Amino acid sequence: MGILAFFGLKKYNTSIYELYGQIVAQARQEPFYTRLGVPDTVNGRFDLISLHIYIVMRRLKDLGEEGGKLSQDLFDVMFADMDKNMREMGIGDLRVGKKIKALATAFYGRIKAYDEGIDGHEGASLTEALKRNLYLETDPTEQQVQKVADYVMQEISNSEHWSLANLQQPEISFGNIPE
Repeated sequence: MGILAFFGLKKYNTSIYELYGQIVAQARQEPFYTRLGVPDTVNGRFDLISLHIYIVMRRLKDLGEEGGKLSQDLFDVMFADMDKNMREMGIGDLRVGKKIKALATAFYGRIKAYDEGIDGHEGASLTEALKRNLYLETDPTEQQVQKVADYVMQEISNSEHWSLANLQQPEISFGNIPE
């Protein structure tokens, strides 16, 4: 048993950190906050990162068992980063665990809401899911919400061209942010 396993930590291939870095870099693009009205707050950033992770994980789900493993690694790296960021912001050790658990629950809720919105489950729509999650702290225009919904659908469509090897390298790219 390695020292990382002893402490419950898994050593990941560097490419998973690179993939996560690409996702975060896309989610931190200024136009999301300036043109599309996503609140530039801790929650807004979390939601935009979650939305981009969702797009990648949705593709990974279609890539079989190896895709599922990569998806789990991506989830683990995301929440390890959230944990680290909370500690750097000065949140006490005893509260971090509870906050991470709440964020994970919120993340799974967003995945469900986005899936239902995309699939039109029981009349759900992606724009309504975005309003409840991504735009919770603000009052965007209908046009802003629709542009983000269109962007998400375009990215999901584009992700169908990503192979497992593309995601493992990582050699993926996101499209342009709507004007």
